[in-house]
Amino acid sequence: MSNKVRIGVVGLGNMGSGHANSILANKVDRCELTAVSDPIPQALAKFPGVKGFSDSKEMLKSGLIDAVIIATPHYDHTQLGIEAFKNGIHVLVEKPISVHKADCEKLIAAYPKDLVFAAMFQARTEPRYVLLRNLIQSGELGQIRRINWTVTDWFRSEAYYASGSWRATWAGEGGGILLNQCPHNLDMIQWLFGMPKMVRSFCHIGKYHDIEVEDDVTSYLEYADGKTMTFIASTGEAPGTDRFEIAGERGRVVVHPDHLAFTRNVIPTTEFSRTTKTKFDKPGTWEVKIPVHGPAGSHQIIIDNFVKAILDGTELIAPAVEGINSVELANAMVLSSFQEKSIVLPLNSGEYAEFLTEKCKTSRFHQLTAKK
Repeated sequence: MSNKVRIGVVGLGNMGSGHANSILANKVDRCELTAVSDPIPQALAKFPGVKGFSDSKEMLKSGLIDAVIIATPHYDHTQLGIEAFKNGIHVLVEKPISVHKADCEKLIAAYPKDLVFAAMFQARTEPRYVLLRNLIQSGELGQIRRINWTVTDWFRSEAYYASGSWRATWAGEGGGILLNQCPHNLDMIQWLFGMPKMVRSFCHIGKYHDIEVEDDVTSYLEYADGKTMTFIASTGEAPGTDRFEIAGERGRVVVHPDHLAFTRNVIPTTEFSRTTKTKFDKPGTWEVKIPVHGPAGSHQIIIDNFVKAILDGTELIAPAVEGINSVELANAMVLSSFQEKSIVLPLNSGEYAEFLTEKCKTSRFHQLTAKK
């Protein structure tokens, strides 16, 4: 390989076109856009100086690329990734890496370890989340007791859902807010706190929109070490909020865009509870404002890291093999709601695949495509 990575992009919708244009504009060093693929001729026409393919498999076999960015509708991620690996192509896949856990397992099983396999989890580059992770891993918060994350600023209009027949359908997209808007949030949950042992969820189907999948979710997560979490998400609430709060032995942290608000206990909670002679006092606290520094997280940072991993062996920020965790969380939340019971993890991937197959049989997208 030369000192530049030749990159192809599959899927030229909003995300794929954005990645392609970033590379063309030289916003990422040591790479070049040498091919694009999309079945829609108008999409290819937007990149007149780049070799275009209507068939992605032809692009993967063309010899024109060393790496591919997969930015297609979700169901295609698995097979496209496998085809890329068969052709010795490095892969950077958009979120989610697959629609359901069983497909994640197929994709990961096909991954040759001599290639680079990354996921577009750019939230991992957000300075506030990096700082929070360091705070947790350093032990500064002590043992985590409770997490609350209300993220309802994902508002989407009816026009958004009507912009593509595949959107918000079981057969076209594979799910709703959990699979489209929230993979970054779900990735943050497992990246910061690990995987829970149990999930109980309530997913409302088409509560605010004319769609067949979930647009409003309330979930309870329980961990083996005793900590618990509530996670609330919606695309039907405006103005919406993003409130992320973590309570630990040593105090509470609330995440803001430009700082972490750390209300730090002078004495850890359990120690104070066991030693105080008073009935109603609480530990004394310090109010600590921890500023967030550095550039905002971006897709370009992930692409740059992907290129460096290929050329220099740099450690990946977001290894795609970890992408199975956010998919498993989404699947478990949906299954819990439909089965009206708690789901113990690890999730039975075959059970969820069967559930999704049944939902796809009556999907609006399936009916629309059948009529064409």
